[in-house]
Amino acid sequence: MKKWLRSGLGVFLILMLTIGLTACGDKEETVQKVRIAEVTRSIFYAPEYVAIEKGFFKDEGLDIELTTTWGGDKTMTTLLSGGADIALVGSETSIYVHAQGSDDPVINFAQLTQTDGTFLVSREKVEDFDWNQLKGSTFLGQRKGGMPQMVGEFVLKNHGIDPHNDLNLIQNIDFANIANAFASGTGDYVQLFEPTASIFEQEGKGHIVASFGTESGHVPYTTFMAKDSYMKENKEAVEKFTKALYKAQQWVEENSAADIAKVIEPYFEDTELGLIETVVDRYKSQGSYATDPILDEEEWNNLQSIMDEAGELPQSVDHKTLVNTSIAEKAAK
Repeated sequence: MKKWLRSGLGVFLILMLTIGLTACGDKEETVQKVRIAEVTRSIFYAPEYVAIEKGFFKDEGLDIELTTTWGGDKTMTTLLSGGADIALVGSETSIYVHAQGSDDPVINFAQLTQTDGTFLVSREKVEDFDWNQLKGSTFLGQRKGGMPQMVGEFVLKNHGIDPHNDLNLIQNIDFANIANAFASGTGDYVQLFEPTASIFEQEGKGHIVASFGTESGHVPYTTFMAKDSYMKENKEAVEKFTKALYKAQQWVEENSAADIAKVIEPYFEDTELGLIETVVDRYKSQGSYATDPILDEEEWNNLQSIMDEAGELPQSVDHKTLVNTSIAEKAAK
């Protein structure tokens, strides 16, 4: 009798172990890969890297494959061609795609940054900077039609400067080469992202004199977006993605620049930790990092006003047409 019990118990344990291993296998099979194409690699996108490094995406059963595609046009092309599931890029790109009559529109579902991320850098050190000092200067701007350039022009006009008449405006240099062009001697002023702006300041190549982010107000500068078809077919994955992002946004809001810098350091191997901290602190101080993923209507309308002012708005688009806030609102509850 005891032998039968031992034998039965052994079979039971083997059976339970088999079921357990099968269950683990099923759990592994539920992990979903999500391919992100980011428009550039930037400390401006700190919450994205925090979500990866702190395991927030992994906790939601998502395996993130991150690729930097260097430029809005390339990023959107990658998304539309199926080379990525989700794009991190300026919201204006979704409006451009919509204006071309796409039957599979690109939908903004989670906002990452809520201000412009560029800074005005002067070649010479300027005491008591005033925007009027730009008049008559050579200004090395960003790509025509891109958010940096449109926000730049919007801010300049708010300060009474006509960028096309009061400046010698250069905007035919590829995004990746703008910093090098300035370092080589082109321009009196340049519009740069971090950490390049701070690096130039450290090396004596330029001096930060103003923030376009502070001047322009809230705008959906960089958002996560996906094709409508992908969002319908992968509703649960998009919800999990947004939930993980919100956790990261809250973590960034609640932690110091020093702690954030340590987490995202692996993404900026050629940048000193102290400089990463300085840049994170600058972005946190001016409220560049969105504290939740909700892209509200006021921000959307501000974006279109900036585009319209720059002559780049192909058509006005209702907030509800290209923005899905329900997912972000659910994640933020």
